[in-house]
Amino acid sequence: MIAVRLSDYEYTLPKELIAQVPAAQRDRSRLLVLHRNSGEIEHRRFGDLISYLDEGDGLVVNETKVFPARLLGEKEGTGGHVEVFLLRKKEGGIWEALVRPGRRIHTGTRLRFGGGRLRCQVIGRKEAGERLVRFEETNGSFEQALEEIGRMPLPPYIHREAEDTDVARYQTVYARKVGAVAAPTAGLHFTPELLDRIRRKGVSIVPIVLHIGLGTFRPITALDPREHPMEPEYYEVSEAAAERINRVKASGGRIVAVGTTVVRTLETVAKDEGTGREGDRERGGQGE
Repeated sequence: MIAVRLSDYEYTLPKELIAQVPAAQRDRSRLLVLHRNSGEIEHRRFGDLISYLDEGDGLVVNETKVFPARLLGEKEGTGGHVEVFLLRKKEGGIWEALVRPGRRIHTGTRLRFGGGRLRCQVIGRKEAGERLVRFEETNGSFEQALEEIGRMPLPPYIHREAEDTDVARYQTVYARKVGAVAAPTAGLHFTPELLDRIRRKGVSIVPIVLHIGLGTFRPITALDPREHPMEPEYYEVSEAAAERINRVKASGGRIVAVGTTVVRTLETVAKDEGTGREGDRERGGQGE
């Protein structure tokens, strides 16, 4: 077995090169192109991506939609400031969540947000430090209240608070199914116009879903990355999507995955002979 070390993946990325605000136009973001055969590197704009796609290729995109998972509020009775980061929805108004300050929020603590628009109680604790919180019924839709009160969870390398404009920009233009706590960032630079041009070129655009979870924010601490515990993530690959992917491969086209979320979903549903199959479940767990 080949030895793998976390240090093998270390590289220097100057902080000043990490954009803190999006480009004015999505498809004007920078695009680095590496030609694997020659090693040549090109510096282009994202809109130039179409010139690297051929008729008959398949472009696979992740249609997950980020929800405003951060709730800022207070403890009932004391007024102490709290933050709840919603992770996964369970039944009966129960959510798995992270809470801050964790040491001061015990089981039984009642919390409120938006002046009482949303209220919940901490009802349990999980091994990984996550909490179970149960929300009370609201006057109206819980989802609508969350949209109005919650904040978009920006990545940890964005050192600013979320702004109103982030609600739209930290979301792909094809986002459809709510469930992610982080955006599939490789797809943020597509515009409807660019997608139309890609379709007109004869490239098949295939949608799948993978809801990005907390694991995308957790740092890897194991010296051997294969020992890093992986958080499960829910995915969907429809029968129609699997058939379109297989049809592209059978006709000699390339499958172009938009981002690592698509890559790991396709790897999960791939058969030994390289074809895909439909799937609808959670992926992840240590060793996968």
